[in-house]
Amino acid sequence: MKERTDIIPSKPIFVGETNTIDKKAICIFAATGFFLEQDTFFKEQKVLKPGFEYILENGKPIAENQYFKWHYTPIERPFEQIVNEFATLFESIINEQVGDKKVILPLSGGLDSRTQAAALYYLNKNVQSYSYEFENGLNETCFARKVAKVCQFPFEKWIIPKGYLWENIQKIASINQCYTEFTHPRQAAVLEKLSKLGDVFSLGHWGDVLFDDMKVNDNLSFENQVDLMFKKVLKKGGLMLGQKLWQDWQIEGNFEVYLKGRIRSLLKEINIPSNANAQIRAFKSTYWAPRWTSVNLSLFESAKPITLPYYDNRMCEFICSVPEKYLAGRQIQIAYLKMRNPALAKIAWQDHRPFNLYSYDWNKFPWNLPYRLLKKIDRELVTKNKVVNNYENQFLGQENDSILRKFLFQNNNGLLSNELVEEIYNDFKHKDHLFFSHSVSTLLTLSIKFNAIDNGKYCI
Repeated sequence: MKERTDIIPSKPIFVGETNTIDKKAICIFAATGFFLEQDTFFKEQKVLKPGFEYILENGKPIAENQYFKWHYTPIERPFEQIVNEFATLFESIINEQVGDKKVILPLSGGLDSRTQAAALYYLNKNVQSYSYEFENGLNETCFARKVAKVCQFPFEKWIIPKGYLWENIQKIASINQCYTEFTHPRQAAVLEKLSKLGDVFSLGHWGDVLFDDMKVNDNLSFENQVDLMFKKVLKKGGLMLGQKLWQDWQIEGNFEVYLKGRIRSLLKEINIPSNANAQIRAFKSTYWAPRWTSVNLSLFESAKPITLPYYDNRMCEFICSVPEKYLAGRQIQIAYLKMRNPALAKIAWQDHRPFNLYSYDWNKFPWNLPYRLLKKIDRELVTKNKVVNNYENQFLGQENDSILRKFLFQNNNGLLSNELVEEIYNDFKHKDHLFFSHSVSTLLTLSIKFNAIDNGKYCI
């Protein structure tokens, strides 16, 4: 049997048995929020590598060939030509992916979904758009609504209710197999509604990585790249949790040294010595996108088929040919929006509000001072009383806390020590909600996963 993985896979392909818990891999998962490289919850089970062709026999690879390796081979040409190349490629991909189906389009205040909206409008596709925000949360849908209005797309706004996680937690675990923790997939709260909007999703994931620089000097040394990626992959409080699990499970060696060594080895394999930005982008696209960004795509796919124009192999190949000076600062997407739909470009860019794509260069002192003062007043008087992060919706409040404790403690089967769980939970409750939210959510995820595997029977 032959199997070919995409350059950026939208779903993992697992091979091997589910026998022995891989504690080292789980420590990395606890620290970063995703499994690294081919790791899974089990030592014997692996995920097929991106950009490879395999021959499988009895569910196991017996031969492999890498058909794509990230590279940096820039072809110098005018910026306007690059924008036109992108427009042709992007619109061709979207046209092929959605055809004459009714498109479900999530919208936000960023550039990726706005660029998709411009393409779908230009291609005259049948689109139903939507966005959502938290109950008692910030007004996250205002930009999305403006984009939809310019494109004349029907628009739905939904409220993600407090505590939505608990009635959906088993569904989420079943769909994504606990390969991300639970402070992320809030689309789970509206899956039934999403399934009624249209025929196929057009999702904008990974455009912000492909079409931007990595904010480093092109000549950044290899060891500095290792240090940078080590810091970038860690979740808030993640290193602490990974170290505590490592120690609790009495694994030999030092967790921080082990994780940094894995990152160093993987960066070395990518081997793009000519440009640090290109190498870091390749690292993120090879290891971060498939094992973190892609995981919760399965939730969308449980409602309707998904399409991902930025994931397309041709888009990855195109990126390798673009000089870094044109990728920096989202220039290509901005120029595309100005070319295809100036009205969309005039809507404020959320990351640079109140400035739009024609004026965002003014988002600096002193021109942005009035807005910064207004935002400070808003933070002190309004925003501090609003739900900003998903963990606030899921874990805070008496009812949420009661259910959280049940999952953390009553369902603990012994692989997580009660002392460790109690320590992290108490730190979350009494020290710093934000810092320990990832750790609590990860312990919750591991508790559910461990109890779902072979009815609690393991090989250790």
